[in-house]
Amino acid sequence: MDISTQKTDQAPPPTVPPTPTEQKRAARGATRPGDRIFLGLSRGSGILLLAIMAAIAGFLAYRASLAISKDDANFLTAFEWNTGLIPPKFGIAVLAFGTVVSSVIAMVLAVPIAVAIALFLTHYAPRRLRSPISYVIDLLAAVPSIVYGLWGALILVPQMDGLFGWLDEYLGWTGIFSWDQGAPRSMLTVGILLAIMILPIITNVSREVFRQVPQMHEEAALALGATRWEVVRMSVLPFGRSGVISASMLGLGRALGETMAVATVLSPDFDIHASLLNPGGGTFAQNIASKFNEASEFGRDALIASGLVLFVITLLVNGAARAIIARRSEYSGANA
Repeated sequence: MDISTQKTDQAPPPTVPPTPTEQKRAARGATRPGDRIFLGLSRGSGILLLAIMAAIAGFLAYRASLAISKDDANFLTAFEWNTGLIPPKFGIAVLAFGTVVSSVIAMVLAVPIAVAIALFLTHYAPRRLRSPISYVIDLLAAVPSIVYGLWGALILVPQMDGLFGWLDEYLGWTGIFSWDQGAPRSMLTVGILLAIMILPIITNVSREVFRQVPQMHEEAALALGATRWEVVRMSVLPFGRSGVISASMLGLGRALGETMAVATVLSPDFDIHASLLNPGGGTFAQNIASKFNEASEFGRDALIASGLVLFVITLLVNGAARAIIARRSEYSGANA
């Protein structure tokens, strides 16, 4: 028999399957030196970010514990902030109330307007108007907080007398809108200013979400004889519900932590009022900004304790927004 024929008839040597470790390395793309370096840098960046967050949380918790341990009042329910007394008495009840109330007012005013603007830009506005309006909204998102605060103090506050008078005349009997004719530096004014500040954030995110609605859904609704509003109601809004909620929570995160604008507009008296038209008790961020420079070492620890509460609230809000985004892979980019 020919030697070449014998070589052809021989079976090929069996291949050795890759080990699980080799399969994982191949799946991760870490088989080359450059890939391994990039993987290490990416992993290190993520670990560094977590370490920084843990360091911030640890610092806030340590300084807060020093202050709370000497507090003679209940830190969560006390309606006073006197860190100079012996023993000191301070609590966050008024600050928590002011932060929540101002943020809720901002969300109630901003979310419907932002969603309406986003729908107008994506489904109603002519093409020649979309770019200018979108450009103005982007500019509003880039305006610094102190500029909003100066505008609120010099322009918005003097113009609120008429609105406050109207609310007091027709809705003052509710107690929520009663006005003592003082300066309109109240929680309602702060809520309106915060609504203007978070409006660009919610609008931009909602606009991008509405753009991702499958064209087939809208065309199918139009083919069935639906009007443009029915298309929006049956196809666009259900598809973009999670995105709008996420955008709203991102705006809420900024409203909760806003400092300079609130400090410029609000006249706090550290008390809780039923009326939204009278001076309020302040917010976490505003209280820290206004008292930090002149506070003693213990007073700064007390302010840091209130900052820890705001830190936890902000983390919860952003975590909830991230969880909602992750539920829809269309927004998180998992299927991109």
